[in-house]
Amino acid sequence: MARVSVDYSDHVAHVRLTRADKMNAMDPAMIDAIIAAGQEVAASPARAVVISGEGKGFCAGLDVASFGAMAGGDPREAMLPRTHGDTNRWQEVSLVWRRVGVPVIAALHGVVYGAGFQLSLGADIRIAAPDTRFSVMEMKWGLVPDMGGMVLLPRIARSDVVRLLTYTARPIPAAQAESWGLVTMIDADPLAAAQALAADIAGRSPSAMRAAKRLIERAESEGRQEVLMAESAEQADLIGGADQMETIAAQMQGRAAVFR
Repeated sequence: MARVSVDYSDHVAHVRLTRADKMNAMDPAMIDAIIAAGQEVAASPARAVVISGEGKGFCAGLDVASFGAMAGGDPREAMLPRTHGDTNRWQEVSLVWRRVGVPVIAALHGVVYGAGFQLSLGADIRIAAPDTRFSVMEMKWGLVPDMGGMVLLPRIARSDVVRLLTYTARPIPAAQAESWGLVTMIDADPLAAAQALAADIAGRSPSAMRAAKRLIERAESEGRQEVLMAESAEQADLIGGADQMETIAAQMQGRAAVFR
């Protein structure tokens, strides 16, 4: 059974978790399918990405049966080798979306727990339904977040919030998640809102959008001197380029831009 589907329309990639009968809980096959979807989208000409989950929830976390499968071997042999650059297989589930060169928007509903929460953190923007619930679930099972959460979560939330969520595994409602910066916005129809936002992004300069994502990634991890130089270099490459000239022409003529 397919775990993830990828479709393209109007320059937007639509990635859907399709294990609805299991609340999109991640088993090994789904982990591989999510990574493959991210790699496919990264290599595509898509200008924006929407990730959503079918059924009653975005993702309920790891499939509990997966714990049993891991318990039989040496966890260090399974987890310490780097399989995707600086990550292992589990970490790449969230971080592959940061490697995608265009904005990624997560449409969230129902439960966003554990592995699903960490997957959502890999998106640039998170839009949640009002009744969505979030949890860093790992402590419930005597574990710590290990799917990129400790790289992504401290960038997004205050230290005390990160600690509370990690120490307690306590589910929080969407309104609390939004106030803590874990959710970008709340919408009654998060998928429609995500698709509308993706369409807006896809209508803007593709080269400028990719440059903006690269620049933000560097701004979050590098020092002042490096970021200032990166700003200048990215801007110099954009000025006078085909995408920028078409953007200006479209603005002056009051029409939608058409990028080649």
